[in-house]
Amino acid sequence: MAKAYSNDLRCKLLTAYDRGQGSLRTLSELFSVIYDWAKKISRQRLRSQQMERVAQSRHGVESRVTPEVEAELLGQLREQPDSTLADLQKGLQQSLGIGISSQHLWRVLKRLGVRLKKSHSTQPSETLKPIKSGGRSSLRKSIRPRLTS
Repeated sequence: MAKAYSNDLRCKLLTAYDRGQGSLRTLSELFSVIYDWAKKISRQRLRSQQMERVAQSRHGVESRVTPEVEAELLGQLREQPDSTLADLQKGLQQSLGIGISSQHLWRVLKRLGVRLKKSHSTQPSETLKPIKSGGRSSLRKSIRPRLTS
């Protein structure tokens, strides 16, 4: 990604424009910048009344996941290591009054380095794995009738 032009260059171009040393088009060529950028900073200065670059604000909603929430999550997992995402959501709602979607909770856990633990006490999946060769699996029962002799 391209870096922003420095405030020094911005101030020099706008000062030269204020002194009447040329139009924005000629000054943009003189300072080796794009004419559209020169127009943009001129408009920004009219709006903000300052030559320096205006600080960019963060877009979106501030995350509700604070260090306190992270500590609570890790504490819940220490007490009950086989908790599901739904259990963790309920625990956060009860203890801190914070509602977090399961997808966001999953991303937070991943960022904290909590790994997915497969439960060996549950039934194996009934879905058979697909066969790459396209042939039939020996695990499935044959559909041909068996000859008895």
